[in-house]
Amino acid sequence: MPTILKVRGWRVFFYSEEGNEPIHVHATKADCECKIWLKPEAFDIDFAWSHGLKPQLRREVRKIVFENFELIVEQWNRHIEDSRDANH
Repeated sequence: MPTILKVRGWRVFFYSEEGNEPIHVHATKADCECKIWLKPEAFDIDFAWSHGLKPQLRREVRKIVFENFELIVEQWNRHIEDSRDANH
């Protein structure tokens, strides 16, 4: 479960076993959690689901993901490549 970043109380991460899914991250802060799909070709995101996110926290995590979009995509791709290499 690699952590990509921690910022403003948010932990942004992905699960190692989810490489078959399109690029996405999970984010948690206190009792709030969400899963966010990233669309690198459109530089856009969609919330897959969320629990306990009030509008202010939803905007906050959205901003964090956009501010770190390239880093997240880079880390995802690197992790997927490393996982493939380890399995061969």
